[in-house]
Amino acid sequence: MATAILSPIILSPPRSAPLRKAQPVRTTTPQLSVVIVNYAQWNETSRLVGQLRTADPLRTGAAEIVIVDNHSRSHRVAARLRRLPGVSLRRWGRNRGFARAVNEGCRLSQGEWCLVLNPDVTLAGDFLDGVLALAEKLSEEDPQAGIVGFQLRHADGSRQLSSGPFPTLLGTIGGLFLPRARRKYRRVHGRKRVRVPWVTGCCFLIRRECLRQLGGFDRDFFLYYEDVDLCRRAREHGWSVWYEPALRAVHERPLHVRQVPAHLRLLVRHGLLTYAAKHWPPWQLRLLSGIVRGEALVRRLAARWRGDPSDTALFAALGQIAADMGRRHFARARRWLNRVVRREEQRRAIR
Repeated sequence: MATAILSPIILSPPRSAPLRKAQPVRTTTPQLSVVIVNYAQWNETSRLVGQLRTADPLRTGAAEIVIVDNHSRSHRVAARLRRLPGVSLRRWGRNRGFARAVNEGCRLSQGEWCLVLNPDVTLAGDFLDGVLALAEKLSEEDPQAGIVGFQLRHADGSRQLSSGPFPTLLGTIGGLFLPRARRKYRRVHGRKRVRVPWVTGCCFLIRRECLRQLGGFDRDFFLYYEDVDLCRRAREHGWSVWYEPALRAVHERPLHVRQVPAHLRLLVRHGLLTYAAKHWPPWQLRLLSGIVRGEALVRRLAARWRGDPSDTALFAALGQIAADMGRRHFARARRWLNRVVRREEQRRAIR
């Protein structure tokens, strides 16, 4: 049930008394839970929380914030965030990946709807009000609406794509010849809310009942493609996935505008291989595995020629992960990935 927010009754004061601004009425249970996964982005997370806390839904208790930290280094911001009213912080002793962290944040939250946000998202002052109004409308009018994505913009105001078709082997290979911003995504035309195959996980709204029925994000994903898989499973279970252009957010640092370091490239390829293992025929997974092994070999030789032992080791690990995924040795591939994640965390700690 949507939580009603009642407008306060303001009595006319005596002439001698100064007029005071009416205080919002607080609700007991939030309808909307904002879930943020932090990893080594304390300053950006703090900035986003500061933006959210200026919105009426946070001040009235109609919304809450739940932060899950994936084993970032200690930072003074963490203690400050923990003390803020309406904000909960869970810190893990190891990096368990984006998918598991979102699941944990939603488990700890109370709202009927969960708004998942990356720390590098910037929101307008009325964004949260618009999301809450949309959630209330969908709760009343469309019980099968499960997931909603929003219009994204770059920091310069230009359009950022946030939805696309479901990945296929042919489309993935063909995408190598497209600009990085268009490899996964396609432009959604029109100014009205429309159904789409999937929406990006950096800024999206999901109904708790939908999340519960699906069992959350698939924990086999560490980072990337978990959002595509979630939307696909939602549609298979009768939920609808929507793109809402009327609500906008700025995504500051999407992957396609950044240089991709070796360890991040490994995570992206693992995500794609995990998706292929779930949704493509076995022969296509084997073919994709061979393509990724070939890419890993070329990049490993290039890193060795540059005299970069770290990248050489990372691309050797990527080749092993791709080989294991192709043979459907998923647990062994995940162990390789976990070793890479721990090694990168150790490197960060030394710096």
